[in-house]
Amino acid sequence: MVNHARDLRKARDKFFTEQEFDESVRDQISFSWERSRSLNIPPDSLQLPFVREPDMDSPLVVAAAPVLRQLADGLVDEPVSVILTSADGVVLTRAAGSQQLLRALDSVTLAPGFSYSEEYAGTNGIGTALETRQPTLVSGAEHYVDSLGGLVCAGVPIVHPLSGQVVGVLDVTGWVDEGAPLLVTLARSATAQIEGRLLSQSSQEQTALLNTYMKACRRSQQVGVLALGDDIVLLNRRLRLTLDPQDQAALIEHAIDLSMTIDRSQHVLTLPGGHTVRLSPFLDGGLVLRRGVAVYHAYLSETTITSVAADSIKGLPGIVGDSASWRHSAQQIAHCARQQEWVAVAGESGSGRFAALKAAAIQHISTRTHFTSAAELIAEDARMRSLEFEIEQDGYSLIIRDVDLLPDSHQRAIAGMIQGREHAGWIGVTIGTGDHSADSDALVLPFFGHTVHVPALRHRIEDLHKLIPYILRQVSRGQDVSLSPAAIRQLTKYSWPGNVAQLREILQQVVQNQRSGVIEVDKLPPVCRALSRRTLTPIEAMKRDAIIQSLEGNGGNKQAAAHALGMSRATIYRKIREFGIDV
Repeated sequence: MVNHARDLRKARDKFFTEQEFDESVRDQISFSWERSRSLNIPPDSLQLPFVREPDMDSPLVVAAAPVLRQLADGLVDEPVSVILTSADGVVLTRAAGSQQLLRALDSVTLAPGFSYSEEYAGTNGIGTALETRQPTLVSGAEHYVDSLGGLVCAGVPIVHPLSGQVVGVLDVTGWVDEGAPLLVTLARSATAQIEGRLLSQSSQEQTALLNTYMKACRRSQQVGVLALGDDIVLLNRRLRLTLDPQDQAALIEHAIDLSMTIDRSQHVLTLPGGHTVRLSPFLDGGLVLRRGVAVYHAYLSETTITSVAADSIKGLPGIVGDSASWRHSAQQIAHCARQQEWVAVAGESGSGRFAALKAAAIQHISTRTHFTSAAELIAEDARMRSLEFEIEQDGYSLIIRDVDLLPDSHQRAIAGMIQGREHAGWIGVTIGTGDHSADSDALVLPFFGHTVHVPALRHRIEDLHKLIPYILRQVSRGQDVSLSPAAIRQLTKYSWPGNVAQLREILQQVVQNQRSGVIEVDKLPPVCRALSRRTLTPIEAMKRDAIIQSLEGNGGNKQAAAHALGMSRATIYRKIREFGIDV
């Protein structure tokens, strides 16, 4: 054993000094050393990033908890630790009876929240097991980083029995002179128990999901029902027959996004084919909700507005877009204005709902339209008096922005003003897509016979090809400036949480820096080159911008950019991936 350890240390030194492998090194280890070297991992220092706080409610942690407790109780007097990680090598939880071993683990940040993937830690029982999908024993000098040389680690991938995906690793770690074969056997046995619990847990959840789906179908036979699980998507007959494959795919994508949040309120969306759908969670005590698991009622709009030719919206000032969902919304708004039917236009902030409503009023309402907003009505009492005066006039025409954001007192007052004045003039309002207040639903919105839903920009991304040159002409005041095809492609990758209003702000910023010629990708603001799927905090946004600027200033060299920012190479790699930076 001593001779083997000595031979292994010599082989390790030979690898790092002469770039050659020794026959005493197992293939699994030598291949991992080669991967670690290609990742430029320093063998003499451990630089592990803190990735995230562990999700202790995840199915893996729940399934593993009793197994880990049993192991911890049995090993309380042994210098051995039991460690559970996620599929990307982040330590979720650990247990050990030896305080000396725990201190050693802390010294190498083998602790919850830190990643032990090969990308950061080189060859080790956790990262190499994830990389190879095989049980892996790494002992002493077989570790790529020297500071791990006092440990022996036996990692076994945890494979979900239904999906076949690796969902984590069960690792048993001890001192290097402890019995390695015993650690491997122990890890294999514990992993098998966890996988069995995952199967039982998934079967119970799938049964509950199916029962809840069937209950939702029975209660509302004329309503669409959609159910989502980790590997399950269920659509009832109503949705399958009404929606074409493209709309079904869009609906499922929306529902998956919603199910990954803790927000279980109602949401309204417009599908590519023009259908408007209100997704309402179906809550039933038999199904334990978690991220990625949900059942929705999908209320499809029954469009009563007569279809109009697509060419009829071309005359609406400021209305740009050829996508089916945008044309459909604009046609409905134009029809309501032409028929002087009261309409509520719903959509996300900045989506163009007010612009479309205003353009329709200008084009089809013969009298001058007065505009006001919830913010103005709240800030100035005189605005409410002016609104009341306008409604008292015959032939009035009004647009109220964000009427759903008005406090209860203002909504009651407006409901009183318009009561009995429905046929004396025309009113259009804009509202958000989330839940409205009870007073808005009960007092104000019932006066509006039609609700038209405007799609968010991310759901009509093809319209960017017309919106970009149109807005560029406006913000550049007619100067000869354009975006390159590569820059436009980059903008189509962005999620546009601020919709068209955000697009205008970004193009204004671009034009301030370059007033003529062709604008390339590197001239776009950092936010457009970081494709994170979540909203960043202000501090995170500042970090993202600093990393992008440093990368640009260092010719894309990540090591140099990290040095300039005073951060480690591992940290900048993690931040690039976290923020979705594409430079």
